[in-house]
Formats: sequence, C-alpha cells, structure tokens
Amino acid sequence: MLENKWAFRITVVSVFLAFAVILLGVTTRLKEAGLACPDWPGCYGQLIVPHQPLSSVFAGQILNPKKAWIEMIHRYAAATLAVLALTVVILIFKRRQLPNQPIKMAFILLSLLLLQGLLGKWTVTLHLYPLVVMAHLLGGLSLLSVLWILIFRFIPIFNTLPTKQEKKIRLWTSIGLFVVMVQITLGGWTSSHYAAFVCPDFPRCQGHWWPIMNFSEGFNLRRDTKKSFAGGQLSSDARTAIQMSHRLGAVVTALYFIFLSWKLRKISKKKTLRVISFLLLILLTLQITLGILNVIWLLPLPIAVAHNGIATFLLLTLLTLCCYTHNNARRK
Repeated sequence: MLENKWAFRITVVSVFLAFAVILLGVTTRLKEAGLACPDWPGCYGQLIVPHQPLSSVFAGQILNPKKAWIEMIHRYAAATLAVLALTVVILIFKRRQLPNQPIKMAFILLSLLLLQGLLGKWTVTLHLYPLVVMAHLLGGLSLLSVLWILIFRFIPIFNTLPTKQEKKIRLWTSIGLFVVMVQITLGGWTSSHYAAFVCPDFPRCQGHWWPIMNFSEGFNLRRDTKKSFAGGQLSSDARTAIQMSHRLGAVVTALYFIFLSWKLRKISKKKTLRVISFLLLILLTLQITLGILNVIWLLPLPIAVAHNGIATFLLLTLLTLCCYTHNNARRK
C-alpha cells in the first residue's frame, strides 16, 4: 500500500515537468535567448515581458519580445517545478513518522532546489558564464534524477530482488552512470562555448581526423566574469578541442553501453533487464544518429532538442538499472 499518496502523485508530475524544463532550457540556449531578459527573476523589472523597458536602469538596451518570452516561459516552468518539488519535500517531512519515508532524499531535493535557483540567477547576472551554464544544466538533470529515484522509493516497481549474479553488475551499472554523466557534461561544455558549429563535417573535423586543437584554452575553467559569453569567446582551436572531446566521449560511451547491454543479457534471464538492455541499444542508436544529423544539418532546433532529450532518457535508464541492482539495500 502506498503510504504517501500525494507525495508520490506530485513527484510523478514533477518528473514530467522537470524533463520539460530541461528541454525548454535547451531551446532557450539554442535560440540565444538566455540574456533576452537582463535581470532576474523578472524581465526588465516586470513579471511578464513588457512592450518596452519601463525603467531607466535598462536605458539603451534593446528588448526582443520573442526571445524574452522564450526565456520567461522557461522561468515560469522552472518556478512551477520548484513549487511542486518543495511540496513533495514538505509532504515527506510532514509524514516522516511513517516507515520508509525518504527523508535523506528530501533533504537532497531541497538542497538542489536552492542551488538551481542560485545558478539560474547567476546564469543571467554573470552573462552566460560557461561554468555556471553547465552547472545549471547538470543541476537540472540532478533534480530530475532525484525525483526519478523518489518514485522508486515510494512504490516497489521491481517485484523481486536482484539475484546473486545480478548483484555482480552493480559496479558496471555505476560505471555506466558515471560515463553518461561525463558525456552529458562534455555536451554541456560544448553548448556553453558555442562549439557545435566548429566541425561542420563528419566523421572528420575540418577535413582532418585530428585537427589543430587547444585543450588548455578549451578546458580552462577560469574566465573573465566581466565579459558576456553570448556567442562564445574562445578561439577556433579551443572550440575544436571541446568538440573533438565530445565526439571521442561519444565513442567511449557507445562502446561501454554495447558492453553493458551484452553483460546484462549474459547475466540475467529476467524479461525486465533484457528489455532495459535492448532499450539502451535503441537509445544509443538514436543518440548517435541525432548527433551526426546535428553536424550535417548545422544544429536544427528539433534535432538538437531531441539530442538532449535522448541523453536524458539514457541517464534515467542507467538510474533505473542502478536502482534495481541496489534495491536490496536498507531504505533510509
């Protein structure tokens, strides 16, 4: 019997909304609308996009209503998500006397909400500072991941515990989760530095298998915070290093997921794990295809958004595997 029904229901809604917020964030970046509203949390001092700047503080700044609305819709969705997630936290704390209530997960969720609010503000006030932009993306994915894990804590989705053989893949699934997070981080670094267009060809880059690259500049975490990073500030060689790192990361990720899928099918005969192993391969194929199309077709919006969406599905699939292989642990 479900002990905290409303917390569970709101968590399910929050998962869908968190996924939508991530895709809205991607759309905002691709539409270059991240600085369409130069202040936070409002837009030109208003809670809705004004027809023109009403304050002398924004004198001389050009308001682009279309881009501003893209940014504000993202903020509205994020604010709604924050309210829902905070409600989940309150409901968990309110019924903490019940057995198996995920109190620690509630604390983590609350911490992520506060962090995401700060990162959202700094993204604007620090003019798309790459490290903050990437951290904001990873924070959004972490928030979604915690909500996803909470669903597993509220209801026993898996009817059986992992067998002794299946427990042996705990390490492999954990490594898979780490691999996909590293690749997503590289993708976020590529996006925050506008490095997607630097290699307009595939499988080569600029006509070479190993073009001229500047890794020290490309992966230097310290930048001048007084500059605006809209459009990117790095040299072509630095962006090439970032793009090639993302491509090489994709190769490593693909090889590891193929291995993990084979490992799952070899160790377990359970239908659920076999379906997950097959799903991994399908998502991997889709992700590689979308990545190639992004290069060939010069990052069309629907393909680029789908690329981020499939990456999120891969993350959730790995999380599901980890939840299963560790679901005999004592709940806290």
